[in-house]
Amino acid sequence: MHSREEKLEAFGRLLDVMDELREKCPWDRKQTNESLRPNTIEEVYELCDALTRSDNKNICKELGDVLLHIVFYAKIGQEKGAFDVADVCNELCDKLIFRHPHVFGNVEGVESASLVTRQWELLKQQEKDGNGSVLGGVPQALPSLIKAYRIQDKARGVGFDWEERRQVWAKVKEEIAEFEAEVEHMDKQKAEAELGDVLFSLINAARLYKINPDNALERTNQKFIRRFNYLEEHTLKQGRALTDMTLAEMDAIWEEAKRHDAD
Repeated sequence: MHSREEKLEAFGRLLDVMDELREKCPWDRKQTNESLRPNTIEEVYELCDALTRSDNKNICKELGDVLLHIVFYAKIGQEKGAFDVADVCNELCDKLIFRHPHVFGNVEGVESASLVTRQWELLKQQEKDGNGSVLGGVPQALPSLIKAYRIQDKARGVGFDWEERRQVWAKVKEEIAEFEAEVEHMDKQKAEAELGDVLFSLINAARLYKINPDNALERTNQKFIRRFNYLEEHTLKQGRALTDMTLAEMDAIWEEAKRHDAD
């Protein structure tokens, strides 16, 4: 691993490269916050893919791509006279120090991750002079599943949560029953609302049992893709198309895929 001096030198090199690109490359010169935003979103998702696969080589690569965007936005901010990369770093450091008084101050008795999280939320409110909304920091653009998790986690941070986690199962069962009832009535709007409640309660249960629901769903997505690809490949080997297969025939190969997946 590199020394602190080597790390600082590497970051300085990146800033120099960014300055050169912004000055001499036609594509880089024309970029704005607005034009970069879609690419930034794509880069973050590519990093998430690498993280899901625990692919260290690509995690390193994708972190670089995300870091490039951070430096790029800071450069644009500098050109506007609004802020530069030093302001970004210093504001982050100030925030981290303020929100970790048990590390950088004299606060004691914060000995678990849950207590740290609760203290974090309380200190965030202090930063806003107590006038900020607890849920105001949850970005509206987040995917709905992740947003639900963050909403619940924020509420938990100020003590709004189940007293015991097993209590959540009654709520899950209640919401499923209400969804089933509305489906029977064929009222699409009400059924959609009840399905939302089911999903929200399941995400709540996952959170209480320390399971990240987004990671869990992605694992199932990848599992389905592997098994469906197996089904498709073995169908093609038989010289047939999936549309020519009966459901029973597809199920038989699907069971093979499940056994193959378990090996």
